[in-house]
Amino acid sequence: MQKIIALIVAAGRGSRFGEGTPKQYHLLRGKMILTHTVEIFLSHPEIAAVKVVIHPDDVELYKEAVKGLEVLPHCFGGKDRQESVRFGLEAIEKEKPDFVLIHDAVRPFVSHQVISNVIAPLGNKQGVVPVIPVTDTIKKVAVGSSSVAYTIDRSVLWRAQTPQGFVYKDILISSKKTRKMKMTDDAAAAEACGIKVVTVSGSTTNIKITTLEDLEMANRVDMGALARVGAGFDVHAFTEGKEVTLCGVKIPYKKALLGHSDADVALHALADAIYGAIGGGDIGMHFPPSDEQWKDADSSIFVKHAADMVREKKGQIINADITIICEEPKIGEYRAEMVGKVSLMLGIPETSVNVKGTTTEGLGFTGRGEGIAAKAVVSVLI
Repeated sequence: MQKIIALIVAAGRGSRFGEGTPKQYHLLRGKMILTHTVEIFLSHPEIAAVKVVIHPDDVELYKEAVKGLEVLPHCFGGKDRQESVRFGLEAIEKEKPDFVLIHDAVRPFVSHQVISNVIAPLGNKQGVVPVIPVTDTIKKVAVGSSSVAYTIDRSVLWRAQTPQGFVYKDILISSKKTRKMKMTDDAAAAEACGIKVVTVSGSTTNIKITTLEDLEMANRVDMGALARVGAGFDVHAFTEGKEVTLCGVKIPYKKALLGHSDADVALHALADAIYGAIGGGDIGMHFPPSDEQWKDADSSIFVKHAADMVREKKGQIINADITIICEEPKIGEYRAEMVGKVSLMLGIPETSVNVKGTTTEGLGFTGRGEGIAAKAVVSVLI
């Protein structure tokens, strides 16, 4: 297995942020921007290690940003980004990486999918850049003039993002050879040295936080502008048994619920609600009932998988509301335990989880005591 190291460039001063704390150490979602960026690379299964290039004045801020995270020892950057990248590349030489991904610290919304897109073609001895199309019409205007000279064909224009991936030895040599040339990104250095650079799909959410307005917008989005809601519903019939499992809690009863897994109807509805909020399909797609490995499985597996998918998309589960519909058993005395279980599964406070029971007043299959139904609603910021 080839070794891939992520090199996070965080040595900038952020002049467009004004005086004070550099932008990579400002808070987003209650954590420093740099923390978010480092965490997403550390959590990617194909990244062997993360190295961060910082400014000498930011050591204490950096220590706080990566507290508790397993990163390689930091190194110091240079007078500009280009020099900082070179210093970082030289600093990881002893790690003997096969490939390196170079990423801007202030792109905290990069996804695992974009990272994987960049990694996929790396074995072909070429540089890789994630790009998105230019959607605005581009005009050429002469310097010192307000008149349009001509309109540029935007179909051949693409916006480059990071991470940009390279064969380690190739980009190290390129960075040294171009040290006296002005390069706007790492791929430009590779291109100048004759290295082929290919493009892969980037993402419109992989934004670079450059100004205070960018940060304010990102925080507004995080506070609800892009909230998504998912709903789930499930039903299980009663069968012979001595207990039912609801929200991960075993409740003594004269019957059990029939199902391929542990038949936790409430958690099944919850998982489907989470999948629904992110367009992630349903339980059956991820855990087919025809697959024997899920026979009698603990349904918390399904919920945790759905929650992990939210985190992979840089999302955050805000709250979960579960309604259990049955005449019996009565769930009131178990409600607090259910809330605690669900809170741990989702990684959110107990105050963000609600579990309630209701009946159908003797009507329908639940009213006749033939089974239990459950509904769930989940809100996600993504």
